[in-house]
Amino acid sequence: MEAHKQSQVNAEASSRNPIVGAVPFLFGLALALVVGWWVFPDALFSKEPQPISFSHKVHIENVGMECSSCHYYREDGSYHGLPTTQECAECHMEAMDWSEDEVSFVRDYVELNKEVDWKVYQYQPDNVFFSHAAHSMDNCGQCHDLTEAQLCSFGGCHPNVAETDTPPVLKQDRITGYSKDTMKMWQCEKCHTLLEHYEMTGSPKAQACFSCHK
Repeated sequence: MEAHKQSQVNAEASSRNPIVGAVPFLFGLALALVVGWWVFPDALFSKEPQPISFSHKVHIENVGMECSSCHYYREDGSYHGLPTTQECAECHMEAMDWSEDEVSFVRDYVELNKEVDWKVYQYQPDNVFFSHAAHSMDNCGQCHDLTEAQLCSFGGCHPNVAETDTPPVLKQDRITGYSKDTMKMWQCEKCHTLLEHYEMTGSPKAQACFSCHK
């Protein structure tokens, strides 16, 4: 009987104490924020690493290559996004060092004349028209004093892979199939809505939806 009375007293004291009553609410709010901001977004995207640990940094800083050495425009003006194994083999016909990635690349791809199944982590949706030629050094480089690597990451077009030793992991939305790193419209607008860019991008009327979306 005494224990029952004591529990009633404790319950009444808790109901009169707003701090004690707010504890469950605050705990639930914190848990919801953690799940909503970190757990769910992380679980929403599958993660697929690249088949080879390719270092952009080594090729740019040590070898002195430019982005266009591997990612270039064909004679017909179309964009050659990823180098072929044959193109890589011009330098890597034999292993240039004894690292595991270098040896496996020569053994599993060059010697077998097999293409690397690179994971395109910034694949644009089918309803988006994007021209690399329009965003090249020939255009943007007229005003911006940037290297090719800086230009690619300057406007948020790409992650700054020029300074990384490992290629980005493909994070793909399990529902839509789009990659997490696909360039967003607000990133495009950082340049395309600037008045000083209208000479290159056209008048405000040229920024209509159908200019980029089909």
